[in-house]
Amino acid sequence: MALLDLPLVAPDRKVSGIRPLKVLHHFGKLVEDKEDTEQVFHIIEATKGKRSHAQAAAFIRSPEGQRFLAEGVDIPAMLDDHARWADCGPNTVAAHYIAFMKREGLSAAGLVAESHRWASPESLPKDQTQWYFDRLRDTHDLFHVLTGYGRDALGEASLLGFTYEQNHNRGILFIAYAGARQIKKVTGTKAPIFASIKEGRKLGRAAAKLSHQDIAALMREDIGEARARLNIGKPEVYRQCLTILGSEGILSEELTLGSASPQAA
Repeated sequence: MALLDLPLVAPDRKVSGIRPLKVLHHFGKLVEDKEDTEQVFHIIEATKGKRSHAQAAAFIRSPEGQRFLAEGVDIPAMLDDHARWADCGPNTVAAHYIAFMKREGLSAAGLVAESHRWASPESLPKDQTQWYFDRLRDTHDLFHVLTGYGRDALGEASLLGFTYEQNHNRGILFIAYAGARQIKKVTGTKAPIFASIKEGRKLGRAAAKLSHQDIAALMREDIGEARARLNIGKPEVYRQCLTILGSEGILSEELTLGSASPQAA
C-alpha cells in the first residue's frame, strides 16, 4: 500500500504517556551495555506522548511532508548506497557522512535492524505516523555528522539533548541527563558535563528540524553551507569537556555508561 493511502493514525495506535518503571528498567540494561541500542527504543516508546504525535501530524500534513510521502524514498537504503554519492565533493555532507559511517563501522540498515529487535515491522501500526517516527530514527547518524557530536557517551548524551528539542520525546531527554549523571559519577571529572547537555538543547532549539529536510538534497550540500542554512551552532562546551577529560587522563572513546552498576543510574 502506498504511504499516501495509509491513515494518519491507525486505530490500533496507542499514546501511552510516560511509564517511569519501564523507563528505569530499560535504562538499567543500557547502563550495563551502552551498545545495546535496543534499550533506547524501549525507553523512547515508553515516553512517546501527545506532543510527539502532534509534531508528527503537523509535518505529515505540511507540503514537504506530503511530498516526501508521495516520493516514498527509503532513507536507509539511500544513505547506505555509497556509490550514489561518488560524484559528491570532499566537503559535502555525503562525503562527511560516509567517512563517519565507515570510521564507526555503522550502516543505516544496522540501526533499522536494531530497532526491529525492539518491535518487528509487522507488530507496528500501519500508518503515516509510523513513517514519521521511522524518519526520526533513520536520520540519527546524520545528526552526528551535522552537529559534530561524537559517539562517545558524552557526545551521544549531548546529541540527545539536541534531539529532544527537535523531536520532543521525554525519553530522549531522560537518557541525556541520566547519561550525564552516570558519566559524572563514574569519572569524577571537573568537566561541565551537564552544561554540555544544556548546550545541546540550546543548539537543538535554534536549529531547523533536521529530520524534516530533503535528505537527498542535503547530502549534496557543502557541509559548512548546510550547517549555516540549518542554523546549527558549534558544540563548544562539549569540546571543552573533551579537553578537560583528556587532561584528566580520560579518553573520550573510553567514556561508557557501563562502568557502574544499573542501581547507580
